[in-house]
Amino acid sequence: MERLPSLPLAKVDWTPPETDDEIDFRYVPGPALARKLIDAVGAQGDRGRHLKAFFGCIYYAATRPGEAVTLRASDFTLPEEGWGQVVLSSSSARVGSDWTDSGESYDSRGLKKRARRATREVPIPPVLVRLIREHIDEFGTTEDGRLFRAVRNGGLLSKEYGDVWKAARLSVLTEQEAKTPLAEVPYGLRAACVSLWLESGVSPAEVARRAGHSIAVLFRFYAEAIHGSEDRDNALIESRLL
Repeated sequence: MERLPSLPLAKVDWTPPETDDEIDFRYVPGPALARKLIDAVGAQGDRGRHLKAFFGCIYYAATRPGEAVTLRASDFTLPEEGWGQVVLSSSSARVGSDWTDSGESYDSRGLKKRARRATREVPIPPVLVRLIREHIDEFGTTEDGRLFRAVRNGGLLSKEYGDVWKAARLSVLTEQEAKTPLAEVPYGLRAACVSLWLESGVSPAEVARRAGHSIAVLFRFYAEAIHGSEDRDNALIESRLL
């Protein structure tokens, strides 16, 4: 084997291609479609009913799928009426059994880009409070308190909830819509939630906090939703100047 006298990378004339991180809102489901999709999940037999609240957490609380996988009943405050709260503290990722301490095929870790013990408190609307209550009444929890489980009671994996999502999506969308990226993956529900918060007038700083984003990331990915409210914001400012 021959050795190079020096690292030749400095001589390579290459510039990485520019990327556009902004979300394409043509393919983010609106509130009506998001509700239809979640209801369609619940119509996919026993597994669909079990996972309906899982997808509800992604849409109504902007959890990442990996965060929703680890949710426990003790993470929720579920009042009889009004808004509740969920406290997010961990996320689970499929990494392969050779790479985890437990020997399981998934790994539990802290919130994305946060200190390992960091938490994120997210207010949840009454519709999600009801979904979680109904889920606990029908399915209970695992021995360690987790709400969502695989068919054989192990950790819920992305393939399993992804398959249910695909079936629900095909049952709701037209044939032409199904060929597009519209609501193509469960993560689209999170984007739908964040954009709904922004379009409802919630301040970007608060949206970023609830979603677990930095302000910079929020502005990069959701620029269209943020700037789309400028006319309304200007009108509010003008009304106070009169």
